[in-house]
Amino acid sequence: MIFVFSSPQERAVQTVEIVTGKRAILDDRLDVFDLGEADRVHIGEVKSVGPLPDSTVYKGVEDPSRFVNRVFSFMKEIESQYGKQELNILISGHRCTTGCIGSYFEGLPTDGNILKFSSDTRDYKIFSFK
Repeated sequence: MIFVFSSPQERAVQTVEIVTGKRAILDDRLDVFDLGEADRVHIGEVKSVGPLPDSTVYKGVEDPSRFVNRVFSFMKEIESQYGKQELNILISGHRCTTGCIGSYFEGLPTDGNILKFSSDTRDYKIFSFK
């Protein structure tokens, strides 16, 4: 048995449905990190604080801890519901989302760089609930 979950973003939904041939269960908690107003600015022109757009310059930039909490909330629910069963769960998201999912299993990095656990385009990672 396989369960298929996806971010509501069209590219994530299309990817997982093409790969599996199954209809994805959409969950807003898997959506991409919200860059707010910085999303409309060319990447080379974005004023940043570390790897993120400066939230004092751009309205609507998601708080990183809120992002982690929403993805972890999804993962805790999935673990609670399916964690003891022998089945496969495919989750389609974005680089930031897959990095956060990796952090759920590996632990949050002390430097805060969850992207080190990300899946690159056309790549995937396998994790198991304990």
